[in-house]
Amino acid sequence: MNFHVITLFPEVCRAYTDASILGRAQKTDKGKGAKVRGKKISVNYYDPRDYANNKNNKVDDKPYGGGPGMVMRAEPVLKAWDKAVGRKKDQKKVKTLMMSPRGKKFDQKMAKDLAKKYDHVVLISGRYEGIDSRVNKALKVQEVSVGDYVLTGGELPALTIIDSVARQVPGVLGAFESLEDDRSDAGPASSEFYTRPAEIIYKKKKLKVPSVFLSGNHAEIVKYRAEKK
Repeated sequence: MNFHVITLFPEVCRAYTDASILGRAQKTDKGKGAKVRGKKISVNYYDPRDYANNKNNKVDDKPYGGGPGMVMRAEPVLKAWDKAVGRKKDQKKVKTLMMSPRGKKFDQKMAKDLAKKYDHVVLISGRYEGIDSRVNKALKVQEVSVGDYVLTGGELPALTIIDSVARQVPGVLGAFESLEDDRSDAGPASSEFYTRPAEIIYKKKKLKVPSVFLSGNHAEIVKYRAEKK
């Protein structure tokens, strides 16, 4: 799976995608002995400023018809998209998403579909008041929202989507059982988790792990968790 992020702030996003599970998934793992495991995902960044073709690399301008704020120009975004996936032979394996509070609500089903159906996912992260609508028309993008709220830019939604979709790629997680919605025991809505020590003291109060988790009775643990959903 290959992710392509069009953003004015690649350094902000890269700090997250280069860390932890996503960071490891982008590296070639030599494993034990002579066995070599290839990287599971790639995350590439494209700054529209690099495609602005003007003296100050300006990527925004005043909106036609008036109104507050500035609008991201279409040409730099389109050129960034061309650089990312424009030359891919099988465009049916390319999916372009634009982060937008007006878009379709992103959910787990969409994450699974993206991982299953596409080899390349382009995430366009806007700033200012938005992006020139000709980008939508030229690329036939799908607008996507990660929640009923407005953010300063599209970077956080893009990272959310990358994180969620990458988890669906085989080999990204240490064990496929780590996928919450596929756990046979606790299920996705299990709300209680504990680890050592069995008792801690906080502000002179003893906080103990429920005895059922210390019993070794797997069936009772499953039952307890089911009741806590």
